[in-house]
Amino acid sequence: MAASCSANRAVLNNCVKLQIMCNRHHCGGIFIRRIWTTRSKCQLQSKLQCKSAPQMVGVVALEIHAQIQAASKLFSSSRVGFSAPPNSHVSFFDASLPGTLPVLNRRCVEAAVTTGLALNCKINTKSLFDRKHYFYADLPAGYQITQQRVPIAVNGSLNFSYLVGRKRNEVMTKSVRVRQIQLEQDSGKSLHDDQRSQTLIDLNRAGVGLMEVVMEPDMCCGEEAAAALRELQLILQTLGTCQGNMAEGQLRVDANISVHHPGEPLGIRTEVKNINSARFVARAIDYEIQRQIEVLESGGTVLNETRAFDSKTGKTVPMRDKEGLQDYRFMPEPNLPPLFVYEGLASVPDGVDPAHAVLIDRLKAQLPELPGVKRMRVMEEYGILPEHSFTLVNEDGLIDFFERVVQATVMEPRKLIGWVIKELMGNLNQQNLKIRQSPVSPEALAQLLDLLESGFISSSAAKVVFQEMWKAPEKSVEQLVKELDLGLISDREELIKICQKVMDAHPDLLQVIRGGNKKVLNKMMGIVQKESKGRANPVQLINILQEMTS
Repeated sequence: MAASCSANRAVLNNCVKLQIMCNRHHCGGIFIRRIWTTRSKCQLQSKLQCKSAPQMVGVVALEIHAQIQAASKLFSSSRVGFSAPPNSHVSFFDASLPGTLPVLNRRCVEAAVTTGLALNCKINTKSLFDRKHYFYADLPAGYQITQQRVPIAVNGSLNFSYLVGRKRNEVMTKSVRVRQIQLEQDSGKSLHDDQRSQTLIDLNRAGVGLMEVVMEPDMCCGEEAAAALRELQLILQTLGTCQGNMAEGQLRVDANISVHHPGEPLGIRTEVKNINSARFVARAIDYEIQRQIEVLESGGTVLNETRAFDSKTGKTVPMRDKEGLQDYRFMPEPNLPPLFVYEGLASVPDGVDPAHAVLIDRLKAQLPELPGVKRMRVMEEYGILPEHSFTLVNEDGLIDFFERVVQATVMEPRKLIGWVIKELMGNLNQQNLKIRQSPVSPEALAQLLDLLESGFISSSAAKVVFQEMWKAPEKSVEQLVKELDLGLISDREELIKICQKVMDAHPDLLQVIRGGNKKVLNKMMGIVQKESKGRANPVQLINILQEMTS
């Protein structure tokens, strides 16, 4: 059995593609430390278990509800605004008063088409609206307008990469099929008052436009699902079609999870509803996979049920079973005609105002650089490591800050990346600030790095100046260097005096160095730098010390 496991580990290692220099045609000759093949590491590990102990594997699909970034709701002119006073953004249609009719928001249609294009979907030039009937207090009409039969976008894919390994410096690539993207209304919100044993209804959210992104069961674990969610969140934010703030409910996730033995039919799935963070998505899925495996291994049966994730306990808990399939009584929406979008201006029929038509080719031309493409570009253009490209692109606004610094300084991008990621982000995270709130501008940081690159200040002095820039952003870099007296000491006579003072204070170290132990010379150099407050020119300093201790 041990030999079998060793063989399996060797096979797993062989599945790793060590790629020092990629083919320039495919990825621009970018250096990548280690790239897993598109087969998931989770699947490989699961399938390469010892034959005497076959393991069940997880199967995961996501349904993601993304709130469309628009000024008004999907079918009414009511404004969209988080944390507004309850029931302050509610039209007669949102409250389902008799005689009111839906009027489709063009911005929501364009957002759905743009998202579909970014996810490699086929855009249906004709899509339909349906009524999905169910009764709940925060759904005043008793039905939701959605797209069940013919959604606006189908048959796409979400390509994403994420970092794995102990040092998080290995890149895993993956592609997940997107079954469809459909437009639909959001429901209202139930506010439970436990003290008074009552539930209040806020209809501000009722009728807000949603894009439901339905993914196929192509994932195997929580890490993969969380990475897919984060990539989709970045794409939506880049497109401007959804702000993606999960804490405000702008992005909500339902996870469908089952387990089975590889090669056998898929198992009975459970659905974990309304998960509100990527971290919780990973935890909920991994817990649910393990729970289902334990149920089956103990001779039990997994129930087809809806569950919720309790973030305090890290467990999923039952909400309701699905043994009796709910009949939503889908029917065509009688108050909305088919939704038409057009490939281009030439395909707009007579009688349709081109100014009001949604044109696919126009939206495609306006697509921005997507996160995956941007990561590859910055690695190729600036020669930075994959893990650094993830940090730059994934942090909101950081890549723009970085590129502005690059344009304004003579320092190489590979050298300045540490200043942006460690110094800048370290200070921002300590004070819980966003990039746009940084007191140090890209241009000011570039000026500091130019002084460092020219040898006018040392690296340790530059870090001191940076902290002072953070406290006093109104002062120039040169002014702070002068006030703090941190300019590099390059005068030979002054450096000799400092070195002599240190040697007089540490005769024991001098004796060891002269006895042939040159390694101690570095220790003495550190003491001299401390004495000079990091201002001694390191190149001159090492030469002087070698002369004086020989």
